[in-house]
Amino acid sequence: MDIVLWILQILLALVFGMVGFLKITQSKEKVLASPMADRMGWVNDFTQGQLRIIGSLEVLGAIGLILPKLTNILPWLTPLAAAGLILVMIGAALTHLRRKESPIPNVILGGLLVIILVGYWSLLSF
Repeated sequence: MDIVLWILQILLALVFGMVGFLKITQSKEKVLASPMADRMGWVNDFTQGQLRIIGSLEVLGAIGLILPKLTNILPWLTPLAAAGLILVMIGAALTHLRRKESPIPNVILGGLLVIILVGYWSLLSF
């Protein structure tokens, strides 16, 4: 089970780290001009500052998925990082539903984060 959790952690950390880094470092206009622009229409609903906050939450969550468990310093922060990213995915899914877009990618990412959350809480409880 631990290997499955590590694989999920690494993959999700890469996804959230890259997407969050894009939101932090690029202007709103550059994000809209990216190759994924057809799936980034929601960006118009947010200010540049809000995008940077969302990106920061994603990058911090990505770090939290890996670093505490890897260093064995406060490893209980890893499931809390997953919980935080689940909240971000709930917000993202609600935004897509409001815009009448498909929230399926957010639901899938959220489901994978739930696996990490439940997996580590069950491991920590023993």
